[in-house]
Amino acid sequence: MKLFTAPPLSHLSRSPAGETPRERQAACLPSAPSQLRLMPIARLAQGGRWRVEAMRALSEPCLLWFTRGQGRITVGGTTRGYGAHNAIFIPAGVMHGFDMSPQTHGSAIFFGADCNLPLPQGALHLRIRDAASQVELNALLEAAQRENESDRPAADRAVHHHLGLLSVWLERQAASGANDLPAPDAARKLVARYATLLEREFRSGHGVADYAAQLGVTPTHLTRSCRSSCGRAASDLLQDRRLYEARRLLSETRAPVKEISEVLGYTSAAYFTRAFHARTGKTPSQFRKAP
Repeated sequence: MKLFTAPPLSHLSRSPAGETPRERQAACLPSAPSQLRLMPIARLAQGGRWRVEAMRALSEPCLLWFTRGQGRITVGGTTRGYGAHNAIFIPAGVMHGFDMSPQTHGSAIFFGADCNLPLPQGALHLRIRDAASQVELNALLEAAQRENESDRPAADRAVHHHLGLLSVWLERQAASGANDLPAPDAARKLVARYATLLEREFRSGHGVADYAAQLGVTPTHLTRSCRSSCGRAASDLLQDRRLYEARRLLSETRAPVKEISEVLGYTSAAYFTRAFHARTGKTPSQFRKAP
């Protein structure tokens, strides 16, 4: 399954002279579809669990509604456990990734790049213990999906209104105290800033020391804060984000490995291949050929 589409990178060679591959890549980054999509959470991992487990950000808001199973999810640099009846809202541009097992069930709602609903500005992790609220959310999602798949008159408007009620539901649940995200301490604030910076510049070829300098801290302090907030080193988050994009480009475009390595800021295709193999157990070419 392709949540996003992107053109082959080979056409970038026709861009104006003087632009670097990374600068040219900015013009063809994957963009979110404009319409609502609602699908089973299990479907998100079609083509590989890396599609949900690796850190990445989307260009549209999304809501994950877990109805069964448990695991850990990292949103904006903070890692928390999730379980049944957890609703997690992730704004556009916020890095996230989560563990998923065969026992994980639920729904994923993608609001589309053109969504103009009054959705939350920040991430939410809602633990919905009230049965009536669980039933209400399920009913809203089922109604939105039903209208989204119908060809009845004014179906688009009906979908929009159901999503409006969903935004009201999110606001009320957040106001009721269901949000389980911890208050941001200094470490979490720093890691959130790092995650935001990382999402914007992960193609730059910068290392952890470069990001730490931009944030005004030492690499050691940044790594310590990352381990405290999400249990992972700053370098792990950086590599995860770059290699998620590498796998996406390998699976969804015909771009040569050398061009992908340049786009992602690696100093050479050989170094990119070594880093990719160390993380995935396959070379880029083997990954592309795998079913």
